Amino acid sequence: MPSEIQISVSIASDLKKVWDYYTNPTHITAWNFADPSWHCPSAKVNLTKGGTYLARMEAKDGSFGFDFEATFDEINMYDSFTYTIADQRKVKVQFFDKKPNTEIIIVFEAETENPIEIQKQGWQSILNHFKSYVETH
Repeated sequence: MPSEIQISVSIASDLKKVWDYYTNPTHITAWNFADPSWHCPSAKVNLTKGGTYLARMEAKDGSFGFDFEATFDEINMYDSFTYTIADQRKVKVQFFDKKPNTEIIIVFEAETENPIEIQKQGWQSILNHFKSYVETH
């Protein structure tokens, strides 16, 4: 059984805005990268059970890039969703209304190529970037 990693963040914004910015491709391209030397030039989201998620992740210098692809397994609007990444790892994203803030908790199955701490730091960095984006837009 794969190891699970949990990350979280508290965002100074209401639940509906946080949900929209997290799931809307227009916003995803603005925050979905761990490091300023990377970007997310495109994203597509079909937020339905069996729908797909696709985000293109690239180094700004063009030296490396990949598609992050997943299929949604379950969606509970403004509460949570789960998806399966193309490599068959599972992810659960939960949204908690903590007025005036919103907390996000993400649990994902670790991959086997990189140390758990590196994976946790990368995903947490993306989530922190999301927090910053929401709170400044």
